[in-house]
Amino acid sequence: MTATDPLDLARLRSLLAPVALWREVRWVPSTGSTNADLAALARATAETGTVLVSEEQTAGRGRFERRWETPAGAAVAYSVLLRPTRPPQDWGWLSLLAGVAVATGIERATGAAPGRVELKWPNDVLVDGRKVCGILSERIDSLHGAAAVVGMGLNLSLSQDELPVPTATSLALAGLPVDKAEVLGAILTEFARLFEGWERRGELHDDYEQRCDSIGRPLRVMLDSTTTVHGMGERVDEFGRLVVRTEQGLQAFSAGDVFHLRPQP
Repeated sequence: MTATDPLDLARLRSLLAPVALWREVRWVPSTGSTNADLAALARATAETGTVLVSEEQTAGRGRFERRWETPAGAAVAYSVLLRPTRPPQDWGWLSLLAGVAVATGIERATGAAPGRVELKWPNDVLVDGRKVCGILSERIDSLHGAAAVVGMGLNLSLSQDELPVPTATSLALAGLPVDKAEVLGAILTEFARLFEGWERRGELHDDYEQRCDSIGRPLRVMLDSTTTVHGMGERVDEFGRLVVRTEQGLQAFSAGDVFHLRPQP
């Protein structure tokens, strides 16, 4: 593992001070799950605009309860707590919105060349075709109303031997600079800009589709261990579902429908 400096929390707060969406930035050195921590906060209070960052996550979750852990100092886990005003059917866009924010933030903070950072529907950010960040968006219901918790885990300095799967990468392995405050500041600033636009329109088609590697290529859509649909990624619909052109016609898949999405060999 390439050593990285601890997060400069004061600098991150300074970078986010002009961004009205973020009312509070919290940091903990280690936690089970930043999403679980903010979900508990959402149930206890009506707070919104909170960011929670940790440099070690020991019991994180991805989609379908997959394990999502971040080694101490080699990655960063961060979640945001929001109370969107959009109707529930639009909330499927939040993971996609986060993906665009992460991709754009990485480019701006590291100087990555255009085309190196892409998105894999619904919740992966890729650098050079390998996963560098995973995203999990959850709806939390409470007496204070519905809230959204969006969690992101970004690989910073993991070595090849430390990667969870061979198809993953880290910023360091991709030859990109690792400055935690700079990267997080850029991502969260972009998240706020996109969130404001989504609150007005309910979608982010143009922002998402121009970065999505799953559109315009043959795909294998694995619904479970025995059911696979083959087709061409066509577009993302008004609810953030992936539309695939199959032999039976166009089919739309939500994130909850798809166990794995793979490019067709």
